[in-house]
Amino acid sequence: MIAVKDLHKHFGGFHAVDGATLEIAQGSITGLIGPNGAGKTTLFNVVAGHLKPTSGTVTLAGEDITGMAPHELFHKGLLRTFQIAHEFSSMTVRENLMMVPGDQSGEGLWAAWFGRARIEREEAELRRKADEVLDFLTISHLADEKAGNLSGGQKKLLELGRTMMVDAKIVFLDEVGAGVNRTLLNTIGDAIIRLNKERGYTFCVIEHDMDFIQRLCDPVIVMAEGRVLATGSADEIMKNEAVIEAYLGTGLKNKAKAG
Repeated sequence: MIAVKDLHKHFGGFHAVDGATLEIAQGSITGLIGPNGAGKTTLFNVVAGHLKPTSGTVTLAGEDITGMAPHELFHKGLLRTFQIAHEFSSMTVRENLMMVPGDQSGEGLWAAWFGRARIEREEAELRRKADEVLDFLTISHLADEKAGNLSGGQKKLLELGRTMMVDAKIVFLDEVGAGVNRTLLNTIGDAIIRLNKERGYTFCVIEHDMDFIQRLCDPVIVMAEGRVLATGSADEIMKNEAVIEAYLGTGLKNKAKAG
């Protein structure tokens, strides 16, 4: 679904992404791991249109999307979440979800004056869909809570829910487990698996929690110094000496030994 070829992103003399080439297969949950500074989030930002690449290409289902803006990619079904959730804190959880779909009739002045019936029908449908999403994510009890009052893990669930309000084809998840307790992380993992299996979502996941990666992801892509270092199953990656060396040790090495 996504093909990245010889991608570079330079910030002055710093090469954050330095010739990365990788593919994300349709219907997969692909993990993207690597030490801090490996270029993972910069790669996400280039693919999702938040940064222009210095050179290289990105294609979505064979279409060249290199350098397209996030709103253009949104309409093509490519979405991303952020390590720090971006919610409308003063709005309720349900309202946050209802805000997602674009081109709503109520956004136009003419329709707001003369198309109230159509707007009300759209809002009723959006409310129905939002409540379906909340039920899917098992957070219906938070529907009327202000989004700013949610815990870190609940905000991550809300971000995942926002991708469900449109026809997402591929979702890039940036450290979905950061600051999330184990119980909520399991809930998030369950939702990702269900969206993948039941609704055909393709995911690419940046994550440092290797238990989470092992549970969800196949394949796993490893980045180091802006390049792809290795690709394989989670078990293969955990035993790869070059990967262990890139992580400089202890965490991944000990886990590999324990496995």
